[in-house]
Amino acid sequence: MKRRNLISLSLAFLCTLFLTVSCGTPSSDTGGGTAPTESASATAPIVIGYSNWPGWWPWAIAEKQGLFAANGANVELKWFDGYLASMEAFAAGQLDGNCQTLNDTISFAADAVNGEVVVVVNDNSAGNDKIIVTEDINSLADLKGKTVALEEGVVDDFLLTLALEENDMSRDDIIIKNLETGAAAAAFSSGQVDAVGAFPPYWQIALEREGSKELLSSAEYPGAIPDLLAVSKTLIDEQPDQVQAIVNTWFATLDYMAANPGESDKIMAERAGVSIEDFQKFKDGTRMFTIADNLEAFSEGETMKHMPFAAQRMSKFMVDVGFIPEGPDLSKILDDRFVKAYAEAS
Repeated sequence: MKRRNLISLSLAFLCTLFLTVSCGTPSSDTGGGTAPTESASATAPIVIGYSNWPGWWPWAIAEKQGLFAANGANVELKWFDGYLASMEAFAAGQLDGNCQTLNDTISFAADAVNGEVVVVVNDNSAGNDKIIVTEDINSLADLKGKTVALEEGVVDDFLLTLALEENDMSRDDIIIKNLETGAAAAAFSSGQVDAVGAFPPYWQIALEREGSKELLSSAEYPGAIPDLLAVSKTLIDEQPDQVQAIVNTWFATLDYMAANPGESDKIMAERAGVSIEDFQKFKDGTRMFTIADNLEAFSEGETMKHMPFAAQRMSKFMVDVGFIPEGPDLSKILDDRFVKAYAEAS
């Protein structure tokens, strides 16, 4: 549940790369979709939590450029320095929605007081989650009997498990050292373990070990790590028009970024406190999701690109490793009506 919990590094140079985005002038194109039928100002603001992951930066653009209001959404964004804290707040009913991964949505679903329902996919990790190994390890087979440091039950553990299964191996073939991701990277860097599963900036720290290298990454497993917006079942039941307006805002924000790439990158780099050149190095590992990508992700299928299938795999994995006692009712955590409505109106 500590997927991207970077509290301890919030003042560090690399961690600043995962702070929020701000941007320039408003776009006249506010996107398609079904317009809300009730005034956004008629109700209290919908509070959405988000934290430091590239796929969630664009929400700050929506706030800065007035795109929520332009699409009829009455939203208050709440920034969390720690990802885990945002999930806990959402599960406790302190937020109306939160940005989180699919596996974490499954983890918290059973205990969330108002329910948790995925309504739009922001991105897929496309290389930003990695397994880093020592110089003598050149294949999955070479990991047999080796010690791997990672956070059990979360995404990099799941990524490694997929890779092992694909190579007719299992987690029983390796020695897992269960550590928080920052501690896992530190253990690898200091020579205490043979490999580490990590997301940025931790895999960069791991690569500082002499001879270390990337064995595999999420780029090789499309769909394994979807980052998304989940909202409460209560919000969907009581204000579906506002949920639609929020989804419409997301795609309007992507349109703004596409129309203003240079300015968007410049302001994101300024917000992150790094040069444009350094900022570019951290963009490639995240694949932003278009409406077509969303429609595919929500559809039924037999690959990890299809969330109904991926959710089943993730739920079974977390039960098998003892991360959750039992899987939730997966039919209740995915709702594609809002992306479909946007697609039909666009």
